[in-house]
Amino acid sequence: MLKASSLYMVIIIALVISLICSALISAAYFYRAQYQLHFQYDRLVSNCNSGMQILLNNTDSSYREPQSLSLSGLPTDSTILQKYPWGIFDIGVIKTFSHRDTLWRVFSIANQVDSSKWSSIYLIDEDRPLSLSGKTSIQGDARLPKAGVKTAYLDNQSYSGDEQLVKGHIYDSDRQLPPLAGPRLEMIKHLFRQPADNSGRPGPSAGATRSFRLPTRVIRLEAQATLQNASFNGNLILYSDTTLTIDSTVSLENVIVVAKSIQVKSGFHGHCQLYATDSLSVGGNCHFTYPSCLALVRNTSGITDLPGKISLGEHSSLEGLIFTYEKQSSKLPPVISLAKNAVVSGQIYSQGSLSLKEGVIIRGGVMTSRFLYQNSITSYENYLVNTRIDMTALSRYYLSSNLSPSAGATQHILQWLK
Repeated sequence: MLKASSLYMVIIIALVISLICSALISAAYFYRAQYQLHFQYDRLVSNCNSGMQILLNNTDSSYREPQSLSLSGLPTDSTILQKYPWGIFDIGVIKTFSHRDTLWRVFSIANQVDSSKWSSIYLIDEDRPLSLSGKTSIQGDARLPKAGVKTAYLDNQSYSGDEQLVKGHIYDSDRQLPPLAGPRLEMIKHLFRQPADNSGRPGPSAGATRSFRLPTRVIRLEAQATLQNASFNGNLILYSDTTLTIDSTVSLENVIVVAKSIQVKSGFHGHCQLYATDSLSVGGNCHFTYPSCLALVRNTSGITDLPGKISLGEHSSLEGLIFTYEKQSSKLPPVISLAKNAVVSGQIYSQGSLSLKEGVIIRGGVMTSRFLYQNSITSYENYLVNTRIDMTALSRYYLSSNLSPSAGATQHILQWLK
């Protein structure tokens, strides 16, 4: 006859066994759930990667509006692709989802530089040579007038640079600059045609943030507005049909600014694209990080009293693109002016003159109709004095806008966005 305690032992053992079995069943369930979740996440990542390849290989406007695709072949999965212009670049947006799980990828798109079109200097042929004085240095291939390059004595100093005036191959240039890409120019011109209505016009000191997943928000500013003590970040276009002043206390990240004239105060730091029709002035000690853009765009052929001008102040720097565009050549062509010790890492495209002060450093390439050097007495055309232009100093990871004549066909991801 069994003792009563034996029954208790059987119950306890059965309870332990049931707990162990329950734990094993629960572990198997959670393992299966995590495996399915991980498998589904991998599938969504694969859909994103496929979507990125589709957008990077796309060169037309077929994805200007969101397009829904099934990339995995499963009825539960769906991927939405969109690619829209953002100034000199494009924005790619990918949304892929399955049941309640969603994965986003947002990024800007730029083009690899075509080495066959890339040069340190492209100076159009106006039957005049390029003259070098002081400690001027040119590194990389150059496309120059048939008159070539020579040394010169200017401002009480002779040429004291390397014996090889251009450290690279010299090719003949044409009488006109290679044109900017027409389709991209049309997209940029559209920035100046913003709708007249404005809901929720902020004051000059108000800031805003906008995700690139959402439609672009256009903020129309009051006439003669001054931005200060504010932060603007993301999918925003700041628009003014008069003069806009940007104080050094303003933070601009990835935004586009469009105005008739733009003045940036000394000490500004940011990462943005600025577009003007009349003038764009940047003060001293300003720093625009990569990829930024300063542009002067004139889409009219009317006669003006003053030439359009972009100026970069002393000890200021820009990483990206500076360019001017006129629909028709005028008697007063636009000017890009780089002050003493200014630094540009990227590309400069000037339909008119490129004015360089002493100590200017350009890491990248220059395309211009003529160089301009000015001292206190007079100005000299196609003279470089104490200037360094070094194509080889630009990062090999630098990506260009397809607006540039030196852009290649291959597109890459430029920057991850929110």
